[in-house]
Amino acid sequence: MKRVMFVCKKNSARSQMAEGFAKTLGKEKIEVTSSGLEASLVRPEAIATMKEVGIDITDQHSKPLSDFQAEDFDVVISLCGCGVNLPSEWVKREVFADWQLDDPAEQPEIFPRVRDEIKERVTQLIESLTAEFMPVG
Repeated sequence: MKRVMFVCKKNSARSQMAEGFAKTLGKEKIEVTSSGLEASLVRPEAIATMKEVGIDITDQHSKPLSDFQAEDFDVVISLCGCGVNLPSEWVKREVFADWQLDDPAEQPEIFPRVRDEIKERVTQLIESLTAEFMPVG
């Protein structure tokens, strides 16, 4: 089972929403967590926006990337363009992508749009990671 790390600046919104979608859509397919270059608090807007689509992230909490070891993860996804700030061992995992999504913390009215973009990208990620295990034909 692939282990996925979603990383953002403060682990307060985008990476938390990605973790929520991945835990729900990738249940029993992937293992997932999220972290930030620094830890903060999960934004109430992220919790409310996810609740609108039936996903409860109230039990998730912000975690610093420094609490984790890069070698424990197969896939690292940066959601904010912070890939350039990650230590090289994180960027050199089996799969690394930098999604560079808009920051809804700066513009709370875009939370629904960013959430929907995250859902689409997480769905594609899970499909790509689990495709090798699917029977052909």
